[in-house]
Order: sequence, then structure tokens, then C-alpha cells
Amino acid sequence: MGNARGRTPVSRISLILVVIAALLGGVALSTGAGAATARGGKPSRPSDGLGAVGPAPLSATGPEDLAAWGAARLANDRKRQAHQLTVTPARASAPAPKAATEGASVQALDVAAGPSTLVLYDTTGPYGYLGELYAMAIANLAGHFGSVTAKPVSAYTAGTVEQYSATVYVGSTYYGGPIPDAVPAAFYQDAMTTAKPIDWIGDNVWNMANAVGIENFKRKYGWDPTNSYFETNGSVGNINQVSYKNQTLTRKIPAGADGGVLHPALSGAGYPPVTQLAQAIDGTTGATSPWAIRSANLTYVGEIPFAYVSESDRVIAFEDLLFDALAPATTERHRAFVRLEDISPGSDPTELRTMADYLASQNIPYGINVIPVYTDPKGVYNNGKPQTITLAQAPQVVAALQYMLQHGAVLMNHGYTHQYSNVNNPYTGVTGDDFEFFRSHIDSANNVIYDGPPAEDSTAWAQSRVTSAFAAFAAAGLPKPTLWTTPHYAASAADYRVFGQNYTARLERPLYFAGTLSGTAVNPSRYIGQFFPYSVKDVYGTTVLPENIGNYEPLPSNNHPARLPADLIASARANLAVRDGVASFFYHPYYDVAPLRQTIDGIKALGYTFVGPMDLAN
Repeated sequence: MGNARGRTPVSRISLILVVIAALLGGVALSTGAGAATARGGKPSRPSDGLGAVGPAPLSATGPEDLAAWGAARLANDRKRQAHQLTVTPARASAPAPKAATEGASVQALDVAAGPSTLVLYDTTGPYGYLGELYAMAIANLAGHFGSVTAKPVSAYTAGTVEQYSATVYVGSTYYGGPIPDAVPAAFYQDAMTTAKPIDWIGDNVWNMANAVGIENFKRKYGWDPTNSYFETNGSVGNINQVSYKNQTLTRKIPAGADGGVLHPALSGAGYPPVTQLAQAIDGTTGATSPWAIRSANLTYVGEIPFAYVSESDRVIAFEDLLFDALAPATTERHRAFVRLEDISPGSDPTELRTMADYLASQNIPYGINVIPVYTDPKGVYNNGKPQTITLAQAPQVVAALQYMLQHGAVLMNHGYTHQYSNVNNPYTGVTGDDFEFFRSHIDSANNVIYDGPPAEDSTAWAQSRVTSAFAAFAAAGLPKPTLWTTPHYAASAADYRVFGQNYTARLERPLYFAGTLSGTAVNPSRYIGQFFPYSVKDVYGTTVLPENIGNYEPLPSNNHPARLPADLIASARANLAVRDGVASFFYHPYYDVAPLRQTIDGIKALGYTFVGPMDLAN
């Protein structure tokens, strides 16, 4: 047990938002004997940030698909600019395919609890599956405000926008050439005539202008989509920042994968004024152009901001813009939250008490993410001898946990063993190092690759691990946790639903799988990862509390850079753009208290107020 407590637990690098494809990336670092070490000679490896975002691929085809999707979009846009793109209108009477309408509705919250949102998305073309992934990201965010219904745009029927507080359409399929327009004429007309807010993201707004009449569109909205393109002078440029509400947000797209940001052609004098909500900034030329605009009932965002994101990314602007459509009277408020991560029966109780004393001295409520069973099945950190320790077998750790609960902590459950079987998954098989509910490996380029759920994954299997975790807490005399964080932020759709049935809320960066909205079989190889600046009711029907600025990590690992207090503070500053947003991070108690103090002081100086985890649900 002493060896377990003395070892350096695996560190966590925060990923970012992963759309089956290429959301994240990293920095190379060996994980073998020559790896950089955090302390005590043990390798420092990423952990819970892994499940949610970044530039490294989370599926074999993801990055290639996104790059090809962007290239196809630009090719079509060039043809449109040259007046060589033929668009076949949607058939007015064509019903949506049965698979596209069954189960297409997602009720996020009771309608009486807040405004209602209709999310429409594309499903056709070679990358049609991206539409559902992006729609889930939007539906989750809209779940912060009230009820959400999501369905393919092809299933839209006349007058439907009037049934909702606001409608969001995400244009991810560029219609034209061999891909007929799937947007019904009824939606183009309704978007034009309704007084309800319409948020339009990405492609096909030019088809709306053609459908309702270009001059009619200009006279209502003050700009001409048919004369607006993703390239200027034959290039998308180097747009690497977005300015929004006095914050400079990042936009980091891998070389050759940038599909561009639409440059809206404003109509000028004699037409309605257009409010420029956010500005795209070219890092090479310094040129600026509108990234998001609004006129009349239409808010237009010039790209889909859910691919290639980070904790300071331009997606923050979109997350705040939703308030304008769904809760415009929201009062400015900025709250912060910290949780202590990867506490297990192998933790050092002195370190836990040190953290508790510091946080109590600052009157900061906090979460403690506890793994109730520590296991090292191959003896990696125990001289080759297998070792398992339960909380009941670690009375000094339990006493430290009780001390923390008496001094402002809230108990949270962080898996059962935070590892899988007796295999490397992907590191050592030891608690805290590895995934528990997902399989993974490290490729030749030193990226962590997600392989999908374990073979035995099922509702019953996930429930058995949750039940065992509860029993371990009870055996140690600790209360039953009501909050959950998935180890390494990765699990199957079935697992997430099990967690939702057993806990009041999850606090994490989840994965969302294709098939969830459409009601078809869930595809474990196609998913999007997401983190939130506020609490949401997600498409699994669970309240998810935010973790959006990552964690302190002094060393790079697996193609992810180090993350220092200054980085966390910078991300918290960027999130000030969200009018009722949260700066939520986590910290490993085996690190010295000084970086935690520096981070908390910096976040406080920005005007944030630290609160407990359940305060975030409001």
C-alpha cells in the first residue's frame, strides 16, 4: 500500500472537442523508460482530458474525412463563384426517409422549464453523417436553456418554426452538382417570413437567397449570400483568431484542412444595417471580416465551429450567441469550479489534507473525484507483484476524505477502478493511468487512438461497475456519491445512459455517437466530443456540468503540450465572453499546492466567483 501511495499517479492532459474525426492533436513524447517524469521517476502521461477534444484523430477516418469535406466545400464554392454550380431544388413532396425521422426528436428539458429549440441538420452526401454529429453539439448547448427537438432538415414541414422559440440550422452538406438540395423550399420561405430567431451556421444560405429572391433577401437582411464566398483572391487565408466581446479567441486549423469562413457581401447604403457580432482575423495580413452577423431575425455564423477546438476557441462565441435567441435577458455572471482528480486508496493522505487546508483557507468549495478501488494487476508500481486496495483497506485515506468533506468538498465518483482488466489500455493497466469504459492504444506517431467500447460493454456491464463502486464507498463508511466523471472522459452511449440513471449529474467532457439522434444503430466509430461553458441537459437525457478549461499539466505528453497556470487563466479569460459562463478545471493533489494557488488567484482576479459543483446546475 505504501508503494501505491508513493507512486506518481498518471497526469491528465485536457483534450478538446472531437468530431469523429479530427478534433484534436498533440505533442510527441516517449512513454517508455526514457519518458519525461512528473516526479518520483514515474512517467507523466495524459489522462482525463483524453476523452474530449484536440487535434489528434479519435477514429481512423476522421482527419481524412474532415480534410476531404473541406476540400469538397471549397471546390463547390469556386464553381458557385464562377456560376458553374447547378443546384437541384428539393422535391416539395418528398417525405423524409423512415430512418431519418424515427427517434429524431430529443427532449432536453421540460418545455415549461424554458424556451424550445428546433435543430435542423443535413444527412445527405458523402459526409452526411457529420450533420448529425454537429446537430448533437448544438442540441446539447441548447439543452442549457430548455427543450430541444432535432431532426433532419429534409423532414421539415411548413410552419414548424412557429412552434419553437428559435431554430438553428447547421449547413454541413454543400448542396450542388450531384447532391440535390435537401432543404425544403418551405424552410427557406419560413425562415424569411417568421419573426422567430433563426440561427444559420455554415453552408447553403445562398440557396435560401435564390429561393426567396436575392433582392428580397437583401432588403430584409442587408447582405447578399449569393455574392459571398469562402475564399478571397483564391485563398481562405490564415484566419487564426476570432474577436468577440473584447476577447480574442483562437482558431487553430491544421494546414490544408481549412474550409474557410464565409465573407458576407454587405449591401450597404439603402439596405438594412447588418450588425457584425464577431470578427475573423487573418494572422498573416491582419485583415478582418465578419465571422458572425445579425440582421432582422437571422443570425449567420460563417463556419461550423465544432471542429478543431480548444479551451480558448471561437466556439465560445457561438456558445454565447445562443443566449441572444433563447435567453436574451440573462444577467452577466461568471462562476468558477475546481475539482481534485484521481483520488484513490493509493493516494497520499497528507497531500489530500494539504489541499483541503489550502482550499478551506480560501473559502473555496470543491469536488473530490474518488476512485474507490486501486488496482495494479501486473505490479507495474509494486515490484512486479499484483496489488489491489479498496477504500475500506485504506483507513488513512478515508479519514483524509472525511476531513475534506468537512472542509468544503463534495464527493464525486470517478469510475470503479479507472482501468480495464489486466492489459495496457493504453499505458500500464493501473488505476488512474488507463481507460475503464473504452479501449485504446498508442500509435506509431505517439497518439492515443480510441478503439471503441470493450467487447463486453453493455448496460448490465456498466451497471455492475457502478454498483460495485457504490458498494466500495459504503464499505468504507463514505456517503453515496451523486456526481460522476467518466475515467478519461470516454464511454459508450449505453454506458453514459447508465451513469445518468445512477447519478444526479455528470461533470465531464462526453462523447456523442452517430445514430443517437436518428434512432438508428449507434455507430461507435463515429462520434463528437464536447465540453461546455455551462450546464446542459444532453442528448442522453443527463445533466452535464461543465469542465471547460482543462487541468494543470507541467509536461507535454502524447502530442499534447504542457498546460500551466497561465494557460488555464488565459482560457478562463476567453470564457468571460460567455455572459453566464463557468471556468471549470481540475487539479491532481500529488502536485504542489503552489500552481493551484496561482491558478485560483488568477481566475479570481478575472472576476470569477468559486462555487460548488451543484451550484453549476443552475
